Amino acid sequence: MSADERRFIALDATGGDDAPAVTVSGALEAVQSLGLSVYLVGPARRIRRELGRFRFLPDGLEIVDAPDVVEMDDSPLVVLRQKKRSSLNVCAELVRDGQATAMVTAGNTGAAWVAARSVLGMIEGVDRPALAALLPQRNGHTLVLDVGATMECRPRHLMQFAIMGALYAEHVLGVTDPRVGLMSVGEEEGKGGKRGREQFRILSGAGVRFVGNVEGRDVFSGEVDVIVCDGFTGNVILKVAEGLGEMILTTLKEEARRSPIYGAGLLMAKGAFRSLKRRVDYSEYGGAPLLGVGGACLIGHGRSSSKAIRSALRSAQMYAGSQVLKRIEAKMPATQEATEAGGGS
Repeated sequence: MSADERRFIALDATGGDDAPAVTVSGALEAVQSLGLSVYLVGPARRIRRELGRFRFLPDGLEIVDAPDVVEMDDSPLVVLRQKKRSSLNVCAELVRDGQATAMVTAGNTGAAWVAARSVLGMIEGVDRPALAALLPQRNGHTLVLDVGATMECRPRHLMQFAIMGALYAEHVLGVTDPRVGLMSVGEEEGKGGKRGREQFRILSGAGVRFVGNVEGRDVFSGEVDVIVCDGFTGNVILKVAEGLGEMILTTLKEEARRSPIYGAGLLMAKGAFRSLKRRVDYSEYGGAPLLGVGGACLIGHGRSSSKAIRSALRSAQMYAGSQVLKRIEAKMPATQEATEAGGGS
């Protein structure tokens, strides 16, 4: 395959707590084991120095210079004002110009969505972006959105999240006719006050398989495939889930060290616990898609390992090849018109 025929993914090489070591390693793993083609975007000299640790560099890995580095504690607006040639901006530009099919970063989340939104724009009919996270459940995963991009949501924003989440679950995750729920304080239709009742009404006409209100326990129950909520609520759910998963695994290891009997029992059940670890480990899927912007964008955890970067690149390839962006673009305006005709807000 020639260089022109390859479908590259743009990776923010300086994004994340342990970048560029883990981003470069993850990119190499993705190229070698998954056959992907990756642009390493960042200060070229710094990336070359990191690549110098490896004896063999596979075909399908290229450096794209981006001299400005966005730090984790920078203001999100830094990509618009002081650091216009940051790796985040350049990644987004590569996607916009058709040189890359998707962008991946484990860096500053706020700056990533500002760069993606300003460079790639928004899909027609989508007002706000939504970050969609995969959380483990009984039969696979639950897609929760938003988990941090849009803190305050009007009912129509949640309707847009429901449509985007359902399409992503169906065409990227392979869920047939995904069930969509609205996060609330109770399952009954009237829960959540006036605002909650309006959200319920709007989602009922969103053109998705809306199953009604769900509660926090339903994130893990397997009774629903997609859950929509505002970014504040979603981020709390995400962080609690991550912390609980880490606590369970750490506790099991500590108990095994304290007691030979527990240790023997855990050793006998190591297959089951290995499966549990895979289901609660964010590095298995790598990142959360930023839905609503006009290009495939995945944002990973700041603590991403090389395995998480490799997984994020794989997820980005699946997202970019799914035609979800075109499906959202086709469905959203018609749904918006129907909602407005029905007095939606």
